[in-house]
Amino acid sequence: MAISKDPIFVPGVWGPYFSAMVPGFWLNEGGQSVTGKLIDHVVQGHAAFPELQAKATARCQSVYAYLNSHLDLIKKAQPVGFLTVDLHVWPDFHGNRSPLADLTLKGMVTGLTLSQDLDDLAILYLATVQAIAFGTRFIIEAMEAAGHSISTLFLCGGLSKNPLFVQMHADITGMPVVLSQEVESVLVGAALLGACASGDFASVQEAMTRMSKVGKVMFPRHEDKKYYDKKYQVFRKLVEHQKEYSAIMNGD
Repeated sequence: MAISKDPIFVPGVWGPYFSAMVPGFWLNEGGQSVTGKLIDHVVQGHAAFPELQAKATARCQSVYAYLNSHLDLIKKAQPVGFLTVDLHVWPDFHGNRSPLADLTLKGMVTGLTLSQDLDDLAILYLATVQAIAFGTRFIIEAMEAAGHSISTLFLCGGLSKNPLFVQMHADITGMPVVLSQEVESVLVGAALLGACASGDFASVQEAMTRMSKVGKVMFPRHEDKKYYDKKYQVFRKLVEHQKEYSAIMNGD
């Protein structure tokens, strides 16, 4: 979601809507459908999921906290993101919302092997998280091409509680990611609007300034930029190839 003083029309991105989020500003909204469900689908559908469940339960952890720690264990000396050098995911298992606005698109995975162990599951999970971050980068590029200027990401919601998800967004977009001090940001937003309605603040902007606090900021690892630029090239090639396959199958 990006705001601007003047309306900006971005192909494949919703809006612009006037005063939809912040009074007096235009809002564009570019999203990816059911990203949390996609991660669940990939992880729970893997042959090693029962083993993952058992080990996570034994440690009193969520399966995702366990996977994150397992990735740290198997990465050895390299950055964790480099584990997917040969594994690439196109995340539109449920069609593309932005910036392509194409509900016919499907998910893609390239680089599969016969491995079905926990390492394989962890790396596939990582590749899926990265694919969602590449999708965010794709949307940001579309917004910037249309006239937006974006230099920082602000994350909230369930996936923002996953440190791997947050760090991959920083590394892949090359931007710092700001997290709210209050984890349940939607509740703060509701309270903020209530405070305006009750007259405690003269404007939404004043309430935002007084009631919103920065918690943690995750910075990108700029030394990994070349790697993620290459991965992003592959990411964009995946959808090009999918469209070519569709044209072949639907042709005369």
